[in-house]
Amino acid sequence: MASRAEDEQREPINEQAVANKYASMRTELNQIYSKITELEMEVGEHSLVINAIQPLDPTRRCFRMIGGVLVERTIQEVLPAVQRNKEGLEEVIARLNEALEKKKKEISDFEAKYKIRIRKPDGETKDDGGRKEGSAQGVLVGPAGGSE
Repeated sequence: MASRAEDEQREPINEQAVANKYASMRTELNQIYSKITELEMEVGEHSLVINAIQPLDPTRRCFRMIGGVLVERTIQEVLPAVQRNKEGLEEVIARLNEALEKKKKEISDFEAKYKIRIRKPDGETKDDGGRKEGSAQGVLVGPAGGSE
């Protein structure tokens, strides 16, 4: 019996296997997009913090959350750490963008190899400039409020 890793390396056997592999690849692509977006938001938050505390007196107290614990430090201690974290996040984003490009190429090659074309639901065409009424998938509209 072949292991799972060997199964993934072999060519898909039938149309369903090809479709499953393609769906899996698209899911991975979407996960990379999501992670990049999340990290870009964190970089933005770091930038806001840096811009807010940079002009202040370096000996002024500030508070920072470290591992779920709020600690008191001075701005001169916190500012370099926040800047390092921001730089680290930017490096991770750069690597994720490289992975994203690889995954896009892999999907493109897979589409070409198996002649995959995406059909739009309800006969929509790719050149449809405006959205059709009722095509906003994933939007839940209901009464506002409710206990949180």
